[in-house]
Amino acid sequence: MRSPKFTLTYFAILSIAFLSLMACESNEKQINEGIENSTAAEEEISRNRALIDVALAQNKNWYTHWSSDLGEFDASQFELMMTDSIDPMEMPERNPILKGDPLFPYQIPHPTGNGTIDIYSYKVEAQEAVGEPFLNPDSEVVWYREDGMKERLLFMGPSGMFEDGMWLNAEEFLVFGYFQEEAGYRPMAWIINVESHKLRQFQFAKVSQTYESHSYINKKIKQIDLS
Repeated sequence: MRSPKFTLTYFAILSIAFLSLMACESNEKQINEGIENSTAAEEEISRNRALIDVALAQNKNWYTHWSSDLGEFDASQFELMMTDSIDPMEMPERNPILKGDPLFPYQIPHPTGNGTIDIYSYKVEAQEAVGEPFLNPDSEVVWYREDGMKERLLFMGPSGMFEDGMWLNAEEFLVFGYFQEEAGYRPMAWIINVESHKLRQFQFAKVSQTYESHSYINKKIKQIDLS
């Protein structure tokens, strides 16, 4: 007959072995999950860079404007800086920029007809009541949806500007612009998923010390006639 001391020792050894095995399996699972998450993140960044490349190819004006200053300019030089959720600030308001408005040609319609994106009407004051057009220090990107709701997607103070944008598909909108840093002006790209309200912010690897802050928008927005 086994002694109680032997039995307790035996069970203690079994328990330690079992716990060690469980710990190893747990660690291996965590490692595998970490690898899977890292792979998924890398694949998403590659997909985003491919979208940026498509946007650069389609928006020759913005591409040429910056590449003439910074030289080689492609999506591989855009680094992901932030992934965040957008707090959708929405309110009932239909798009006031209608045909005949000087900024109407610069609206960006949704590819399936769900309203339009407005980048410029907050930036460019072009109302008859204010006389000569001028640029506000702040910028915003607004989606006037088909259901009559206005949704603010992005806002930026005087430290930068949203310069252009395009729909990538029915769910994703890309904004080009810049941040002004101590070192200079840095091109930026924001990819917004308007369905999931997820934002990915990319920054270019180089900065320009000679960039003129309003140079692109002055070329983009033709002379506005308030008469």
